[in-house]
Amino acid sequence: MSGHSKFANIKHKKEKNDAAKGKIFTIIGREIAVAVKEGGPDPASNSKLRDIIAKAKSNNMPNDTIERGIKKAAGDADSVNYVSVSYEGYGPNGTAIIVDALTDNKNRTAANVRNAFTKGGGNVGTQGCVSFMFDKKGQIIIDKEECEMDADELMMAALDAGAEDFAEEEDSYEIITAPDDFSAVREAIEALKVPMVEADVTMIPQTWVELSNEEDIKKMNRILDLLDDDDDVQAVYHNWDE
Repeated sequence: MSGHSKFANIKHKKEKNDAAKGKIFTIIGREIAVAVKEGGPDPASNSKLRDIIAKAKSNNMPNDTIERGIKKAAGDADSVNYVSVSYEGYGPNGTAIIVDALTDNKNRTAANVRNAFTKGGGNVGTQGCVSFMFDKKGQIIIDKEECEMDADELMMAALDAGAEDFAEEEDSYEIITAPDDFSAVREAIEALKVPMVEADVTMIPQTWVELSNEEDIKKMNRILDLLDDDDDVQAVYHNWDE
């Protein structure tokens, strides 16, 4: 699982998010609403909610905004019910793309996702057409410059907490977990006061596709930008080796 760090890409994504805080806050707000409805408003007994709160804090979401979101989801029976939907398809040169969304209108979301693929010269496929090319894993990325712990100590702490793999890259550490072990490992790293650049359950490609044609790169970016602009879209996974 190790050896292919996306730290530079994550940093780029963070900078983009910093320029569009409203988008990332919308995404996290919906995740909070779904987690509260599924497991209740108490983070102590709702590990999914704990993970999302940690994600919110790493994106500098104010505490009162987080608490307001939890209270709203817990107290308002008439609040919007979001449904999880996933789309799979192909971008230029056979690149594989998975789109996860939370929506209150499946028809609108499906149309928007299809439009994004079409405008970038790609196409939406059937469920399962590309997901077999990815592994669902918990992934924690740590910036070396911000980590005061020795690499070996950090690795042992992660493995002791249940991590599957630990990789040291040029500028970062990457910890990989099974999805069910993600919360426990994230909390163990958090308890060590180690700042995390990114911590989420994600889809990691088994192989990567390079795009050398300028037109293909432009089309792929078009798809990703249109999906990024859609408030219903929570996450996009792809195997383009940028």
